[in-house]
Amino acid sequence: MKTFEILALLPYSHPFLFVDDIQSLSEDKIVGSYRFREDSYFYAGHFKDNPITPGVILTECMAQIGLVCLGIFLVDNKMNNSSFVLTHTDIDFFLPVLPGETVSVVSKKVYFRFQKLKANVVMKNEKGEKISAGTISGMMISPSKKI
Repeated sequence: MKTFEILALLPYSHPFLFVDDIQSLSEDKIVGSYRFREDSYFYAGHFKDNPITPGVILTECMAQIGLVCLGIFLVDNKMNNSSFVLTHTDIDFFLPVLPGETVSVVSKKVYFRFQKLKANVVMKNEKGEKISAGTISGMMISPSKKI
């Protein structure tokens, strides 16, 4: 499966899409990136006169690249309109992300079995400094299944 096909299958759209590109992808690892636009809606109030990307948005970016994109690749287009939902996170934060910054996300698969995916994920800035790191887990659900 090609990276543009994975991006087309993502169940997100603007303003809640946090994946710009996938640089590399394999059965065990994905590397992707996203640029946080200066005009993003969440900067208006987080924080007044000192905008910083909220941790929950950083976590979502890590999940979209490191869990959902990798998961779509692992099921290889057999999703039948299914999607991956986040079930667990354990993330530590080390540096802030400011408006206009581009981040890269590296996710390494811990396991994928019984439609459940667990990955170790690291987010870095353009200087290669670690912004956040931890584990993310999720599971594939069909559109008819209620959460």
